Amino acid sequence: MVAAAAPAAAQVVLTREQGKNGKLRKVLEGRGIACLELPMVETTAGPDRDRLPQILAERAAEFDWVCITSPEAASVFLEGWNAAGRPAVRLAVVGEGTGKVFEAAAADGVPQPQFVPSVANAEHFGPELSTFGQVFDQMPLSAHLPAQANAEHFGPELPFVEGGSKRVLYPASNKASTELQSGLEKRGFEVLRLNTYDTVPVTRLDAAALEAAKQAAVVTVGSPSAIKAWVQIVGEEATQGMSIACIGSTSARAAEKLGLQCIKYPDAPGVDTWAAVVEDCLRERQLLPTSA
Repeated sequence: MVAAAAPAAAQVVLTREQGKNGKLRKVLEGRGIACLELPMVETTAGPDRDRLPQILAERAAEFDWVCITSPEAASVFLEGWNAAGRPAVRLAVVGEGTGKVFEAAAADGVPQPQFVPSVANAEHFGPELSTFGQVFDQMPLSAHLPAQANAEHFGPELPFVEGGSKRVLYPASNKASTELQSGLEKRGFEVLRLNTYDTVPVTRLDAAALEAAKQAAVVTVGSPSAIKAWVQIVGEEATQGMSIACIGSTSARAAEKLGLQCIKYPDAPGVDTWAAVVEDCLRERQLLPTSA
């Protein structure tokens, strides 16, 4: 993995997979914040990736819902869905970024999300699923996007489909917790989880960029895998001297479990809110004016 050229004195390190840091970098650099892109993880195929198109082709009608909890899961799902012949599915998604993967391909006939939990995380997916009626079919995604988004809200909130099978297909990261399916199963859903992709630490890093990264004030974290890889590669001592700006609560909890301090995350995950958290971190370190 080859990192982008480092600014002379980067204030912020961007650690998402190669090609996924551009939006945040554009916002931050547009506000005069020097950034260094140093991906900590990369995506690989999960053990169930080849099973997804087969199950969609043969059994799509069996599932009341297909639950998608990340942009990467959405991209992998669409690849399998196309290979399966584009069967009819009902989608429930977590997060603005996940929903936008489907919205971006709407003109091509890609199915659109019909449910998003009120808080965007997995634990609320289960409880919020009350009873799903025709009203959801008629509502645009923007009408029921949550203020927050993560997988823990899927379990509590995912609606039952009237007359449905109570079966859910859950294409997920190999490293995703069992929180979502456990929450759904407690409410009476039958969940088929497919580990369709994995995120692993990068195997190569530019030594000069790595040394520059250790001098930054803030590291941005887009997944639990990213913060785990960062600490593994950079070290806990160097990380403790930095602020950790997480995309959402799931990544923040992972950072807390590693014993890290100075962790911040937005209530509503998104590029603009994430950038605002980065700015807050820099202000706390007196690296931005408090009036900015």
